[in-house]
Amino acid sequence: MICGDRGGERNLKSSLAAATCRIFGSPGRYVQGPGVLALLPSLLREFEVRKPLWLADRFVQGLLCEQLPLLLAANWHTFQGECTAAEVDAVTRTVEALDCDVIIGVGGGKAIDAAKGAQIATRARLFTVPTVASTDAPISRMAILHTEDHRVEELRTMRSNPDLVVVDSAILARAPRRYMVAGLGSALSKRFEMAHCKSVNGVNFYQGRPAHVVTLLGEACFDTVMADTEEALQAVARGRPNAAFERVLEASMLLSGLAFENGGLSVAHALQLGLSVVPDLQGSLTGERVAFGLMVQLILEGDAARPHIDRLLPYYRMTGLPTSLEAMGMARHRVPAAARHIALVSVARSTLLKNFPRPIDTAQLAAAIQAASGLACA
Repeated sequence: MICGDRGGERNLKSSLAAATCRIFGSPGRYVQGPGVLALLPSLLREFEVRKPLWLADRFVQGLLCEQLPLLLAANWHTFQGECTAAEVDAVTRTVEALDCDVIIGVGGGKAIDAAKGAQIATRARLFTVPTVASTDAPISRMAILHTEDHRVEELRTMRSNPDLVVVDSAILARAPRRYMVAGLGSALSKRFEMAHCKSVNGVNFYQGRPAHVVTLLGEACFDTVMADTEEALQAVARGRPNAAFERVLEASMLLSGLAFENGGLSVAHALQLGLSVVPDLQGSLTGERVAFGLMVQLILEGDAARPHIDRLLPYYRMTGLPTSLEAMGMARHRVPAAARHIALVSVARSTLLKNFPRPIDTAQLAAAIQAASGLACA
């Protein structure tokens, strides 16, 4: 925390203290590179892990055991595919029954969020090992819980970020291209969402003011993704990381995660609550929905944001990021009704819309969603 502690201020309420202090949070350690999965045994010794619980789905379990045969005898919880309250409870029971001191969440964002949910309940330490680059969830302390039918249900928050994040770029370079692109879509939005939060003097996810360094992180994240994506995707096509892939991976995971938690979010992420309840869109990835949400946010900004839209549209076309609801699975004739429903749910349920520089009502948001869908034809 970056703030003074003068005697006359010690009796202020915590909410006021948060409003006047700069707060920055991060994982305890971040390790990235080709083959770093092999460092896990030594890292477990260094962190004095007594009994870890490994959490992953069956496919990822097979992948890890192939890379590290010693894991064949490890304590495993098989993730069932959706981060629900019931799944978190099941992981929690396993941690408590086995008396595990560390939970190691391996896989995509939902598996890692289930591990976070169990950490909140048990206070065990948390290590994360992403196997796809579709999300910055491995960095953050927040767990998003869904219903069985994949709708966003609630947000739970750990006291601190993961103790250790291990990112094996050799594994992530072999993951499907779509996951990497989705992560880039999410990373692009952070610069713009943070700027909104700062403009309204909003607080970050630690309930404090963003530190100055967060602006630099957001800019570096955006600039790296825009500059290096094309070469990084060539590495994905070959299944082998190169220097550009390492830079983009770091941007879409580490920089993006640090930026959103420490800088705040706005419209692009607020829309996720509404987008998640539309059955036609449930085949889309979170990063794809955020990328579309960014376009909605820029449209709401008006003419001043047009240069950003013009710059981003070629990037979206090059990568395949969606610029319309139709691109995420919506039939064209259903777009107007869906836009109204998405706007209604987002306005009713999301607190992030308060970080936009002016109030947004349901009609304005629905109109922006429809306009964003029209960009595909622009």
